[in-house]
Amino acid sequence: MERLRQRADFLAVAASLRVNAPAFVLQQRHRDDTGPVRVGFTVTKKNGTAPERNRIKRRLRELVKRVDPLSMRAHSDYVLVGRRNALTRDFATMLDDLRSALHRLERQSSKTATSKITAAKTT
Repeated sequence: MERLRQRADFLAVAASLRVNAPAFVLQQRHRDDTGPVRVGFTVTKKNGTAPERNRIKRRLRELVKRVDPLSMRAHSDYVLVGRRNALTRDFATMLDDLRSALHRLERQSSKTATSKITAAKTT
């Protein structure tokens, strides 16, 4: 699993699917290349001071390390946008939230793919 670092990649992911959770927002974009899954992390200044934001990012990185890599879609980019609640939320609960968010994203992307196929058949 690689990290997202370029602003353009973060912006592309932000324009795609998203799921809200109490401690973070999970965004996902499917790429057309054969590269590995890439993950990015971001926390805005409104979430606290620099040490607080860094702590949120560390917790989010640890979540991604502990989740099953097979639950993430191949050839996709993910961005976790941290919320202030990530500082106080129980880690095990956050891990369950991430698994649930990944499952909801999978359902959203399958609905989108189905609607595209249906639209292509009607034209």
